[in-house]
Amino acid sequence: MASEGRQANPVKHFVLVHGSCHGAWSWYKIVALLKSSGHKVTALDLAASGINPKQVGDLRSISEYFQPLRDFMESLPADERVVLVGHSLGGLAISQAMEKFPEKVSVAVFVTASMPGPTLNISTLNQESLRRQGPLLDSQFTHDNGPNNPPTTFSFGPLFLSLNVYQLSPTEDLALGTVLMRPVRLFSEEDMSNELMLSKKYASVKRVFIISEEDKLGKKDFQLWMIEKNPPDAVKEIKGSDHMVMMSKPKELWVHLQAIAEKYS
Repeated sequence: MASEGRQANPVKHFVLVHGSCHGAWSWYKIVALLKSSGHKVTALDLAASGINPKQVGDLRSISEYFQPLRDFMESLPADERVVLVGHSLGGLAISQAMEKFPEKVSVAVFVTASMPGPTLNISTLNQESLRRQGPLLDSQFTHDNGPNNPPTTFSFGPLFLSLNVYQLSPTEDLALGTVLMRPVRLFSEEDMSNELMLSKKYASVKRVFIISEEDKLGKKDFQLWMIEKNPPDAVKEIKGSDHMVMMSKPKELWVHLQAIAEKYS
């Protein structure tokens, strides 16, 4: 099958961007599948994530958090176009990249990901997300600026991960996530709004949203709400998948990513 895929499809370059508290490691199944089909794959660690050397306390703005993706996009040859794939909070990172480097993106894929846009600002998106948020159980916030100021970092708790993030994924992947998780920096709404002012440049890039049917973190009704407020060019759905689509339904996601890349090449 892999050899047939290589004959049918020219090589695409997929750039995979993880969600909050995760890292490039979360894509390990998709990296292997895409490479087996002959494609080029870059899975990035955002700042203070995965094996990126920065510490969460070093980050002062969401722009610094996104810096590794911006640096990578800047380093691409002028004539190369990539397939940008963002998962969860990674949707914000790829949105900024679409705005800054639209000519280098053939299509952007939002995998149950935050999807702001010119018609859906980050403030409204965050408010709606918070309004729908369920109990965070054993997840933890830190208050490095004192108890009377907003929290500075967030970490998923093991129980929350097992019940709401990895509930349909193999137990080995839950174990992996539990040991590799790093806290994510929480940024002010003003900072996020300044860095995610999206215009016609963002809108010029083809966009596809992949719904995860059984996602308990960004529930299906919230995914549909984002799609309604900021309509993409196409919508796909993966059934029987949790928030970690790449862990619970890797082959289905792999098939969708290849088809999307082929259509919008």
